[in-house]
Amino acid sequence: MNHIRRATVWGALSLAALLPVVTLMVAAPSMGSESGGSAKLGENAKPTVVLVHGAFADASGWSKVVQSLQAQGYPVIATANPLRSLSGDSDYLATLLKSIKGPVVLAAHSYGGAVITNAAAGNPNVKSLVYIAGFAPDRGENTVELSARFPGSRLTDDPQAPVPTALNAVPLGGGPNEVDLYIKPEKFSDVFLSDRVGGSRAAVLAASQRPLAARTGSEPTKAVAWKSIPSWYLVATDDRTIGTDNLRFMAKRAGSTTVEVDAPHNVMETNSAEVTDLILQAAHGSRPSLARTGTGKQGIVLGGVAVLAIAGGASLVMRSRRA
Repeated sequence: MNHIRRATVWGALSLAALLPVVTLMVAAPSMGSESGGSAKLGENAKPTVVLVHGAFADASGWSKVVQSLQAQGYPVIATANPLRSLSGDSDYLATLLKSIKGPVVLAAHSYGGAVITNAAAGNPNVKSLVYIAGFAPDRGENTVELSARFPGSRLTDDPQAPVPTALNAVPLGGGPNEVDLYIKPEKFSDVFLSDRVGGSRAAVLAASQRPLAARTGSEPTKAVAWKSIPSWYLVATDDRTIGTDNLRFMAKRAGSTTVEVDAPHNVMETNSAEVTDLILQAAHGSRPSLARTGTGKQGIVLGGVAVLAIAGGASLVMRSRRA
């Protein structure tokens, strides 16, 4: 798999010869189905794009992305993720996916990534997975373990605390695990938005956040869709919720086509165009070849990726700058 990496040890492509704007014409490859066969997204028929939100948000967070995709003629479903348990949320989504006829591009943010990883396994209609600063767990892993693998998450400053210190735990009754988790209002802008969104808007998002049941964090993954379905991954380079290095680890392990965007965890709020572009790239099966994983010290950070759908293929226009 080809990767677009930030200026770190992963960037192997010299940028000396790159122009500020690079246009690549790429053709959509065949995609392996769960059964081991191959299938192509039709050149004329557009896949249904299903969007799955994560914790501390709801489906309205996809509004700008939905509008952009619909303007280009894509059928879109921004589903409500229950946020009650990983197994239950995955079963809920899997049932929805089975009701959709034709190919599906499945995109998810944050905890929603763990949900699609489980829910898409075994569904041959799901042709592409798109992780937007999302969890991509392997079998047996849970989200708490993954967010603690490398430093970067600001959900807690005390690893021994029973509940991450940036969170409010609201008991629901029925036992110690019957707890809803919210990001504390005074921590929301820093943790979820990296202080990149205006104070009034950040306050609205904090007040309207949807809680996550505490049990979701410890529940292990049972199925791993990214092992059989091609995946794309957006790494937010200022992610303070999951942690940027944790995102990079999961993207690399999954072999995802990866872009890095200078953005907070809630990248749909600040960089909806880049999110839309990556989903379009997945819809067309394009594989950028601008950079490869390696040991060089140069690479690029995407300031924006524009995918312009045209008959018979896709044109990927990349605006890059030296990192």
